[in-house]
Amino acid sequence: MKVSQLAFVQSVVVLSFILVSCSEVRELPKGDPDNGGLFLPENFEAIVVVDSLEGRARHIAVNDNGDIYVKSRFSKPDGRNVALRDTDGDGKANVIEKFGKYEKERSYGTAMRIHEGYLYFSSELIVYRYKLSPGKLVPVSELEEIVVDDHDHGMHEHIAKPIAFDDNGHLYVPYGAPSNACQEVNRTPAVPGIDPCPQLEQHGGVWRFDANKKGQTQKDGVEYSTGIRSVVAMDWNPSDNNLYLVMHGRDDLLRLWASIYTPWQSAVLPAEEFIKVTEGSDFGWPYCYYDQIQEKKVLAPEYGGDGNVIGRCDQFEKPLIGFPGHWAPNDLLFYQGEQFPSRYKQGAFVAFHGSTNRAPYPQSGYFIGFIPFENGKPTGEWEVFADGFAEVDPIVNVSDAVYRPMGIATGPDGSLYVSDTEKGKIWRIFFKGDKDDFSKENLAKMESRKNLSHLRTPDKVEDNLEKGVVAGGEKIFSVYCATCHQKDGKGASGRFPPLTGTDWVTGDKKRLIGIVLNGMQGSIVVNGETYINAMPQHGFLSDDEIANVLTYIRQNFGNRASEVKPDEVRRFRKETEGAKKL
Repeated sequence: MKVSQLAFVQSVVVLSFILVSCSEVRELPKGDPDNGGLFLPENFEAIVVVDSLEGRARHIAVNDNGDIYVKSRFSKPDGRNVALRDTDGDGKANVIEKFGKYEKERSYGTAMRIHEGYLYFSSELIVYRYKLSPGKLVPVSELEEIVVDDHDHGMHEHIAKPIAFDDNGHLYVPYGAPSNACQEVNRTPAVPGIDPCPQLEQHGGVWRFDANKKGQTQKDGVEYSTGIRSVVAMDWNPSDNNLYLVMHGRDDLLRLWASIYTPWQSAVLPAEEFIKVTEGSDFGWPYCYYDQIQEKKVLAPEYGGDGNVIGRCDQFEKPLIGFPGHWAPNDLLFYQGEQFPSRYKQGAFVAFHGSTNRAPYPQSGYFIGFIPFENGKPTGEWEVFADGFAEVDPIVNVSDAVYRPMGIATGPDGSLYVSDTEKGKIWRIFFKGDKDDFSKENLAKMESRKNLSHLRTPDKVEDNLEKGVVAGGEKIFSVYCATCHQKDGKGASGRFPPLTGTDWVTGDKKRLIGIVLNGMQGSIVVNGETYINAMPQHGFLSDDEIANVLTYIRQNFGNRASEVKPDEVRRFRKETEGAKKL
């Protein structure tokens, strides 16, 4: 045989081996004895793919060969993404490689999708992509910038960049609202909203782009929908060729409008809205919010609402489902696999990352929900598909939750993958029963979990964690501070800084008084971690109340600092007011 013929035969043999290997259908692995700590419907099992990742994890994508791509939560510029591979078929990742060198990112990125042979992902400001190469775990192609958010984001909120693709070459990207409710001064008690809200010109909606064009900015896109405050969970439903998302509802009903709302209302309202987004649709932010208890869209207090008045809100689109407030829907996936029972086909999975601001009531969410569809429409019900992430109930502080579900993806065999932000854990969930013998009866145990405090609507009296709280600084902290900084003072990673072991609390009293009186916008570094959010002004509190709460903070949570006296607050308030007049 000639050398050229021998080389050709060898190439054919190698190619055949690769094709056979790629098309090989592996048997499902054996689930972990405790399903990795998860509670699942009957005949579902779970295995922990990786127990922890150094940079933790946000969103994930799974390639046709089973390789997993992870958007890191925290990482250095040369390893903002992670690739995982299972080479022996036991369901556990035994190859872990970091990749992705890019500088333009703050504390997190919010997207990871595979589309038309490309790996798309995002930082807070840029949608990137790599061309994937067959057989290679880590992309070797040049990193491309597809959409660049070129706005000034010094103090902006809600700048996550989830993505979705339709079947016509389009990419959908939201531009979140840069404030809570378009107030004249953001997150300030009893301050009205600007009417009409100018932020809606370039924010608070979803824009459509060319999925294959590099270097686009917002002006290159088309505004597709508006009135949408904040989006992290978004997906395209190929069954009806429509975009869907779950919107984060507004915050601070009690802190900003204590004369209108009770602590209980502020904990459970407003809804996280599951919506079908069509071109030209308007969902009413900032003028309105959806009250899932009354099942109606009502006027926001910034625009004259009192929690009941509908006003102009009858002209805006309503959600398909209103989930309880502050559950933090952070990923959405329409299931297209064949492995699960048919009732899951075309339905939608939602990853609820869990609340941080439900005090004085327990935190809620922290599970994977499922929305059944029938005849192309949601039934209006929702189910608990996977639970047990938090490992505790009730969840008093967000830091009590051991794991918090974040990203969801489908593997080539129809398995469902779930990522966690707190440790960087990833689960793979699969079905091993008879698909034709699966009914609602198999969900009874999961339905009963809705009685747990992190899933049920809290009782106004019995679930109130303020019971037994004494008056003074502790009481003020519980009402106005624990909502964000948590009852234990440990805050919430990336959003609300801790009050423990930091000079921001135990150091300069004038600086601390100024933050409480005047609020604070933008990013802040506490104990080496960057936090991006807005600290509302609390100048409506009296000098005595501010002194009491700051003394409580400076002498609790392991802090041992001197008290703050009412006269100190009074003097600083006068100095501040005098400076404003000048």
